[in-house]
Amino acid sequence: KSSIKRAKQSLVRRSANMALRTRMRTAIKKTYAAIESEVLEDANTSFRATQSEIDKMVSKGIITKNRAAGYKSRINAKIKSLIA
Repeated sequence: KSSIKRAKQSLVRRSANMALRTRMRTAIKKTYAAIESEVLEDANTSFRATQSEIDKMVSKGIITKNRAAGYKSRINAKIKSLIA
């Protein structure tokens, strides 16, 4: 009986985690789009929102903190290249 319950719970959690991961990926894509538009203000605003989104995913256990650091570092490097 408990195995059935665990199976149900894992399905619910999996769908929730997939939705959260999708939300994070969308935020990252929006930031990259803002960077491509080469408007520094938009890119910075978008990056702040994305950073918050990425950090939330770490606290929920969706991604590891090292992976989050990689995402943020890569985005920040692209924004810095706009300035130069």
